[in-house]
Amino acid sequence: MIAEIPKYFIFDVDGVLTTGQFLYSEKGKEFKVFGAHDNDGIKLISKRVKIAFLTADKHGFSISKRRIVDDMKQELFLIDEDGRLAFIEKKFGLQSVIYMGDGFYDAPILEKCFYGIAPKNARIEARKAADFVTPSKAGEGAVLDACLHVMKKFFAKPEKGLVKCSDRD
Repeated sequence: MIAEIPKYFIFDVDGVLTTGQFLYSEKGKEFKVFGAHDNDGIKLISKRVKIAFLTADKHGFSISKRRIVDDMKQELFLIDEDGRLAFIEKKFGLQSVIYMGDGFYDAPILEKCFYGIAPKNARIEARKAADFVTPSKAGEGAVLDACLHVMKKFFAKPEKGLVKCSDRD
């Protein structure tokens, strides 16, 4: 049975919440670039759906955990790309999930979930599989764009004073 209103909004981390860049030093992976505006979207949409983040980045997990769990107070799962589709289906049910992903391995999830979203600069496979492509790039407001879009499409118009994502360009 297909849901009329989604229950979950699940986000890939790298290339969606971040720019997808990994900054290395001789010590290894040390930094990821997160966008400044995306947490506003998460705050807005979390009143309507449950939020979860997925990453396959074992070496950068502590960086993602610091931002998502410690700072944003959201759930984060370490799931490899190959197991992601099965994990979402088992834990959340694909037909109750909005999924936002950017990569080759995200495309099958974007095709099978209730509603799929990709950032403007996602891989072509993800953009083709998505129901909506954001006007902003990953790490530059794509998550905020997605949350505003979902609010308008499934729940209500954005709160007074908020700019519609289509009006940003």
